[in-house]
Amino acid sequence: MKATFGGGCFWCTEVIFQNTNGVNSVFPGYMGGKTSNPTYKEVCNGDTDHVEVVQLDFDESKVSFADLLKVFFKTHDPTTLNRQGNDVGTQYRSVVFYHDVDQKEVTAKFIEGLKEADAFEDPIVTAVEPAVTFWEAEDYHHDYFNQNPGNPFCAAVIAPKLQKFLKSYQG
Repeated sequence: MKATFGGGCFWCTEVIFQNTNGVNSVFPGYMGGKTSNPTYKEVCNGDTDHVEVVQLDFDESKVSFADLLKVFFKTHDPTTLNRQGNDVGTQYRSVVFYHDVDQKEVTAKFIEGLKEADAFEDPIVTAVEPAVTFWEAEDYHHDYFNQNPGNPFCAAVIAPKLQKFLKSYQG
């Protein structure tokens, strides 16, 4: 089964889902824009309207889509429009791209539950949109954190985020 999430920089979300039980593969890429075969540079410049996303292949017998939503909403800020930390622009917006009606309904119900529970101080701005063409990111983006642990961004931003996730993850 597939799931596609946009929650800021795909380097950050990729490594989180790589460490989620039941997720078989994670691919960074782009979705939701207006051009074919977008490049990282075009997406980062905001020229294409694409979102940096991760597309997962997961085993529903090991992890539910709702459980993936829990991970997604716990590991990014769904209350900031077009921003995650220092990353600013529509390419970093919070979005769930659903692959079928069930994912759409589960996501809507999940977000409503978060709102009812006052899970966040500010309103949730996560978009829920139908999945469209997934454009896989360039090869050097794949497994970025694990391939580049000495990168200053990886060390300062991704590593602490991953450690926080692993410490609290009950998968």
